[in-house]
Amino acid sequence: MYAHQQRLDSEEVLELRREGGRYLKELREARGLSQRQLAALVGADYYTFISQLETGRGRIPPDRYRAWAEALAIDPRAFVQSVMRFYDPITHGILFGDLTTKPGAIEA
Repeated sequence: MYAHQQRLDSEEVLELRREGGRYLKELREARGLSQRQLAALVGADYYTFISQLETGRGRIPPDRYRAWAEALAIDPRAFVQSVMRFYDPITHGILFGDLTTKPGAIEA
C-alpha cells in the first residue's frame, strides 16, 4: 500500500492545501450551499469537516470525489483533476503537464 504522504511540513504543500480550500469554498458558495448543507450532500458526519477542508487542514477522501462533484455540480473528471493539483501536485504534473488555464477554474 502507498503510505508516503506529501510532506505536510513543507510550506509549499501547505499553501497548495489552502489554495485547494479556497477552490472548494468558491465552488460551494457558487452553488449557494452552507457548509452544513454541503456536509449533508457529501455524507460528512460533521459540517466542521467542510470548514477544515476550506482552510486547508485536510483533504477529501478519494472514495468521496464523485459525491463532492455531484454536490458541487461539476464534472467528476474536472473535479478530480482540480483537487489532484492541490492534493498530489507531482502526479497532477505528470498526468496533465503545465496547463495554460488555471486548475479548477469555475466555468459558466
